[in-house]
Amino acid sequence: MTIADSRTRPLALSPVPLPSPAPEPGPTDLAAAAEAKLSMRGFHAWYGDHLAVRNVDLDFVAGDITAIIGPSGCGKSTVLRSINRMNDMIDGFRAGGSIVLDGDDLLGPQCDVIAMRRRVGMLFQRPNPFPTSIFDNVAYGLRLAGRLPKPRLTEIVENALDRAALLDEVKDRMHKSALGLSGGQQQRLCLARALAVDPQVILMDEPCSALDPIATLRIEDLMRELRGSVTQIIVTHNMQQAARVSDRTAFMLMGEGRAGELVEVGPTIEVFRNPRDRRTEDYITGRFG
Repeated sequence: MTIADSRTRPLALSPVPLPSPAPEPGPTDLAAAAEAKLSMRGFHAWYGDHLAVRNVDLDFVAGDITAIIGPSGCGKSTVLRSINRMNDMIDGFRAGGSIVLDGDDLLGPQCDVIAMRRRVGMLFQRPNPFPTSIFDNVAYGLRLAGRLPKPRLTEIVENALDRAALLDEVKDRMHKSALGLSGGQQQRLCLARALAVDPQVILMDEPCSALDPIATLRIEDLMRELRGSVTQIIVTHNMQQAARVSDRTAFMLMGEGRAGELVEVGPTIEVFRNPRDRRTEDYITGRFG
């Protein structure tokens, strides 16, 4: 099966141990770097004196879905939340290296964090709608950016809800509380809120962990529909989900000194079917983690 095939049908996890020794790395990562929308180089992260993530080099290809997998505590969420500087709100957190989006270093002192977060949206583990109306939730970021004529504001809000496959379900109650929506609807509302400001990148931190299987499939369908127009990065413990939706997969593991390290990254079909590192194989086949 080709990589293109993997975009249209789920990948099956291989129950058979893969051949050893692993092959030498090929040109895949060089190709990813050439097509990268977002790149991390020499990324380190500390919480106080504790080094949580060590020396991560990772490229996120424009328009692709990249899944970051690995056992709990290996630094997946730290990497994800550092991209849009969410970790800056944690006392004692600091980061080193670079995170570059279209030539702009997001860790640099010149970075306007508020403006950057309009370019880099985020979905969290649990839906976090504001206690306002459905309309006002989606319009929130637009209003922060400046005043818009009401017809234009309504057009953008409805388009964002449509892209999040929610408009038909809420068009008759746009001015009712968002807290009255189901969990799956709330998560799609949060996605619409992120999409309304036309982000270039969307970060997703276990976005389906609090949802039922039907709502999970709706979110996964939306991720596929957004492929090509938005660069998506998802942290997930669900390897079947990573195999179903992602174009590329990065595997992280706790390394020396208890710091998270990037073990392997490549096209999802290669990482799951023929990993280069035995530790990746052991994790995917359930030997640990």
